[in-house]
Amino acid sequence: MDPRVAELFGSGSVLKSSCQGLGSGSGGGFGMMMSKKCSKNGKKVKNRATRNTKPNNNPPYLPPEAEEGNIEYKLKLVNPTQYRFEHLVTQMKWRLQEGRGEAVYQIGVEDNGLLVGLSEEDMRASLKTLRRMAEKVGADITILREREVDYDSDIPRKIAEVLVRKVPDDQQFLDLRVAVLGNVDSGKSTLLGVLTQGELDNGRGRARLNLFRHLHEIQSGRTSSISFEILGFNSKGEVVNYSESRTAEEICESASKMITFIDLAGHHKYLKTTIFGLTSYCPDFAMLVVGANTGIAGTTREHLGLAMALKVPIFIVVSKVDLCTKGTIDRTVRQLERILKQPGCNKIPMVVSSADDAVTAAQQFAQSPSITPIFTLSSVSGESLDLLKVFFNILPPLSNSKEQEELMQQLTEFQVDEIYTVPDVGTVVGGTLYSGICREGERLVVGPTDEGNFLGLKVCSIQRNRSACRVLRAGQAATLALGNFDRSLLRKGMVMVSPEMNPTICWLFEAEIVLLFHAKTFRKGFQVTVHVGNVRQTATVECLHGKDELRTGEKAVVRFKFIKHPEYLKVGAKLLFREGVTKGIGHVTYLQPASLYQHHT
Repeated sequence: MDPRVAELFGSGSVLKSSCQGLGSGSGGGFGMMMSKKCSKNGKKVKNRATRNTKPNNNPPYLPPEAEEGNIEYKLKLVNPTQYRFEHLVTQMKWRLQEGRGEAVYQIGVEDNGLLVGLSEEDMRASLKTLRRMAEKVGADITILREREVDYDSDIPRKIAEVLVRKVPDDQQFLDLRVAVLGNVDSGKSTLLGVLTQGELDNGRGRARLNLFRHLHEIQSGRTSSISFEILGFNSKGEVVNYSESRTAEEICESASKMITFIDLAGHHKYLKTTIFGLTSYCPDFAMLVVGANTGIAGTTREHLGLAMALKVPIFIVVSKVDLCTKGTIDRTVRQLERILKQPGCNKIPMVVSSADDAVTAAQQFAQSPSITPIFTLSSVSGESLDLLKVFFNILPPLSNSKEQEELMQQLTEFQVDEIYTVPDVGTVVGGTLYSGICREGERLVVGPTDEGNFLGLKVCSIQRNRSACRVLRAGQAATLALGNFDRSLLRKGMVMVSPEMNPTICWLFEAEIVLLFHAKTFRKGFQVTVHVGNVRQTATVECLHGKDELRTGEKAVVRFKFIKHPEYLKVGAKLLFREGVTKGIGHVTYLQPASLYQHHT
């Protein structure tokens, strides 16, 4: 692990140990603890030192327990009274609600974060009580890891980190979306095939065949469209995939946590599809796959830059390690570390080499956007695949229950990303519910059309992860059947909203932008493809406020005008535009309503 991790999270004194495996004291990990990598010799010296001298004034610690969040510290849970037990159960319900169905308990840790530890007998009794508490709320517990701590005692003392997981009564499962990025031929689709099918690849791409949607993808071996794959985990943390379940419905029924992978295209020719996948599907995390044999090549840097521009937390998987020598793998990892530490990225790389590292990486990754875990694995030999599964199992959601509730109380807004015609069902739209709640039979309006109007429709049925669902909540992706609604009236980039919303649509809008790259100068009259959420359309630069032209790296407020039809946008939405090698990012600052524009023209 990078020593700077300790500097980032350490808010007190660090154990002065010559060991290599110093973790970091973030809210969920055994931060400043002695690693297993310490030599036995060093450990004996340490034990003698603690027995023969005064108590250690700088014991290992975690940050103090937070009132909010899903992490709970408990010194011990030995034979609580009935009243105390009921209080502990209520507390567990609160932590599970905060983590949207997941909580992490640190046993043997005081509320101020001091790692005291428990004897073997007390630890057994505490875990037994914790199991009783979990049974009471209908949850399961999994011991993530146990560690010995040095705390002024001759008796060996341990602390345990326990994952408590329960499916909330009002939803099917906890769902996280992971966008898969990387250069062409880096092994993205093969890795997803291995994770979701449960069978290793044969070295010639057999595992990826189930992911392809078009004949030309099978023939060329290159993804050109956006496809979705699911990987489930049950309440005990065991993998649920197609190796045991026949259908997606079975996976959804037995899984309490679901990882939805959004497989994106690596080839530069399909860059607009990749950008659309990143902007419209609102991924929680991005997984950048880098081939160990090719290193950082092709679109790798571009994809890394896109994820960072859109502020999507990113972790890296170095694939195809079975093809390379250890020296080549190390060189690729060093190359990645160098890029991540550059001022533009300002990330802290963290190489994951054990299950312990994977647990720490998952918890710190969700808490600090600057941590970037790096996995080295093979889809053919299966080397280190288990570490990636451990990471996905423990990875917590980014938004807490309070943010989720606030979004659900707003009016319904569903972004249309895909449109299909299904025999015997009719027109079906796929996308993400941005806010509110959507139920079967609900009446919504969809638009804007080319004339800027909204049309009424009825939601006949809802499917989520290929299984029926009666209620859709904010942040969830699903497909909605619209019956005999005319498909030709729909297009990608539309929104389905509650009739009371009275949405603002616009031809003209202003955005504060940064020009990332442009060969010459960026000026009035220039045409670019604008991506804002699920909206993708060519727009003309109408004017630059206070400037005549822009060069690479410069900022300005720019007025854009859509070419084909008006769109539904929001102030503050992230904006990304491109044209050939020209690229820029920014956010929307002002919308001119279409009615004003039409009146003016």
